[in-house]
Amino acid sequence: MKKKGFIFDLDGVIVDTAKYHYLAWKKLANGIGIDFSEKQNEQLKGVSRIKSLEKILSWAHKKIAEDQFMELMGRKNDEYLSYISNMDESEILPSVTHVLEYLIRHKQPIALGSASKNSKEILKKVNLYTKFNTIVDGNDVTEAKPNPEVFLIAAERLHIEPENCIVFEDSVAGIKAANTANMISIGIGNKNTLYQAAYVFENFTAISDAFLQKLITQ
Repeated sequence: MKKKGFIFDLDGVIVDTAKYHYLAWKKLANGIGIDFSEKQNEQLKGVSRIKSLEKILSWAHKKIAEDQFMELMGRKNDEYLSYISNMDESEILPSVTHVLEYLIRHKQPIALGSASKNSKEILKKVNLYTKFNTIVDGNDVTEAKPNPEVFLIAAERLHIEPENCIVFEDSVAGIKAANTANMISIGIGNKNTLYQAAYVFENFTAISDAFLQKLITQ
């Protein structure tokens, strides 16, 4: 049987933690006198915490001392962790478990490739941790997407060549990273936003077993 490497982003692909990031960033931004909208939050998808805070400050033309910057990053993470501490299996996005179990049945290696430093905790909360052969997250990388580092490390750990890897992503930065890594990119979300992906599905319920089989055998 052919083996491909299947790499999944976390936020917005496996679970919808984007809403918790938004609430945490909004509370932080409002706390230092900055307005923060859901539209702006879209631009932070797949972006590291440091870069996200830099963007928020730049939008407001605000400069702060480095020690305050570090304190704000810690505060945002604490706020976010308070939200995700209550997560359970009901937070898994539709049909994600079916797709993972299909790939496991067909003995396909599976990796997580996420910017989140809390990915292991989240996967344990939603009872998916054991379904992944390897987890590459914000603790393992120095470069954020669209740099392909996270996906290249995942491919290496799976012992699969990058051109034989398939990436599921919901962000433009993630799709760019997958394409740069010479992997097959599959967008989960809006086709107008994720038009650079090789394939785009609104969600995992739109992905058939026949399509998964095609990915494995092609």
